[in-house]
Amino acid sequence: MSGTSIVLGIFLMYWFLISFLDRKGILEKYNISTFGPLPILMIRTTKGLKLLDVLARPKLYWRSFANLGILLMFAGMIAMFLVIALSDLALYTSFLNGNVPEPGKYNAPRNILLIPGVNEFIPFTWGVIALIVTLVVHEFSHAILCRVEGIRVKSMGILFALVPVGGFAEPDDEQLFGTKEKAERELPLTATIEEIEEWEKGEKIGRDTEELRPEESKPKEADSGPVIGATRTQRARILAAGVMANFTVAFIAFLLFFGPVLGAIAPLSDAMVLNVSESSPADLAGLEEGMIITQINDTDITTAVDLLTYLETTSPGDTVRIYAEKNDTVSMHDLKVVSVPPDYIGGVLVGGVVPESPADDAGIETGMTMVRINNTEMQNIATFVSFMETTQANQTVKVELLPPENYTGNLTENGTVVFDVQLSSNSPENDRGFLGVIYGNNGVAEFPMFGVSIWMPQAKVYLDALKQIPSLLTVPAGWIILFGLPIYGFAGEGFRGFSGTIMQFYQPVGWAEPLGIGIFWIANTLLWVGWLNFYVGLFNCLPAVPLDGGHVFKDYTYSFIYRLTRNDSVSEKISNSITASFSMLILFSFIFMIFGPFIGQWI
Repeated sequence: MSGTSIVLGIFLMYWFLISFLDRKGILEKYNISTFGPLPILMIRTTKGLKLLDVLARPKLYWRSFANLGILLMFAGMIAMFLVIALSDLALYTSFLNGNVPEPGKYNAPRNILLIPGVNEFIPFTWGVIALIVTLVVHEFSHAILCRVEGIRVKSMGILFALVPVGGFAEPDDEQLFGTKEKAERELPLTATIEEIEEWEKGEKIGRDTEELRPEESKPKEADSGPVIGATRTQRARILAAGVMANFTVAFIAFLLFFGPVLGAIAPLSDAMVLNVSESSPADLAGLEEGMIITQINDTDITTAVDLLTYLETTSPGDTVRIYAEKNDTVSMHDLKVVSVPPDYIGGVLVGGVVPESPADDAGIETGMTMVRINNTEMQNIATFVSFMETTQANQTVKVELLPPENYTGNLTENGTVVFDVQLSSNSPENDRGFLGVIYGNNGVAEFPMFGVSIWMPQAKVYLDALKQIPSLLTVPAGWIILFGLPIYGFAGEGFRGFSGTIMQFYQPVGWAEPLGIGIFWIANTLLWVGWLNFYVGLFNCLPAVPLDGGHVFKDYTYSFIYRLTRNDSVSEKISNSITASFSMLILFSFIFMIFGPFIGQWI
């Protein structure tokens, strides 16, 4: 029986048990209820409510915090709506042009939900930790702002579905939303801080006067009309507090991740043993798949190119000592260098071409093999790297390559293809030549003198790219990279943190050295706490009820319409219709994005 079947079976048994206890009234007896038809338990408690009053004492701070949250909520509302609209437009245009993208993991229904274990991009362990932090922070902030604004919190608790999946605060809905709002109690949308303070003083005086009335002078509840809930400004603060808390936690998590944490992680080596040929020198010496080569004789190895460069100084018959690490254990292996097999074809495989680079402009394609540049034989990657270090920007070089099968271009008598390529600048800091090819077969280099292939994921380059992300946030592309990192990564590979195989290429340094692999746990937690907090906060900005942004959008729409109509009933009907329309539009947009590619394949 597969693991998926076991998990599904356990979940169904759990669902059946919850349904049975709910029907028998046992859950209600212990103040537990289910979240809609789902087997998610809302376990309530009144313990800790006094703590909310203590935390809510700096009212000016929390109101300023929430006021900023309102501004960020509207910014997120606009941004999310534009993203959805542009995505729908792009998909609709693809229908018109007949090039609808095929269904894939990026638009799979399971990956729309930010649920660890369901979403294939979110690792279960780190995802659960991040989701719990995200939901608790969101709901706890709502609860604190409720107390700041004088709204009763009936209970707090946890959401439980086999494991705790979040927390919640349960405010008094009648006090929070009421049944109607008097427009004359509202502030204009452009109210200044001074006007807000004056308005709040007036509201307090009114409440104090009401409390000082003799009981007989107070209007009876039956004659008092519909209950007036929190004002629009108060309610907006309460609703925006959750979003603001998520954004704040995301900011702090990313600040720590890209700051001291990444600074305490360094590449160990960029040379992992991928395959070992049977009875080869590597096999006889005890090298195994998954080992990280860190040193050869007295030379440190940080990349596969370092290893190739060192081996160029050896001859067949020489013996070299290789130090390799696996599972935090370093071992030594003495290997004898053998002659390269006569049927071995040298050269450097073009594993990719950088768009708009000199290689791309010249017509070099992925799958070709570089055999010669000018008069230099490209025996291996080390030869290629060494040659490129001698070139300069604007220099023209003659690149000779073996074409892939079914190549239709012009060939020389030797069956090769030759391009004259004018190199560009490698970076603004130097004038070294840049060709624009990604060498190796998906980062794999062959070592025929050992009978082994080495995977070189360019760990140092990848770590440097991660560290450069904060400096890119001045342009939209930087934000796209940051928040698409776990899904798309830098080249479609997705970055799920320092776990699994990728963790073996790095080591803790500096202040994190005593922590060992603990630094990777910290890094993964911060990455996913930051990522999930941002996305949950942004999702809650959407102008769709029952999301926080939907309620705020509805309140402000009502206020704007009332200023035009001065009619409470008309304003309420119009604002309800507008909010409902936006909610349905957003819902159908998500449905279109999910099922559009499937429909496109049928047409």
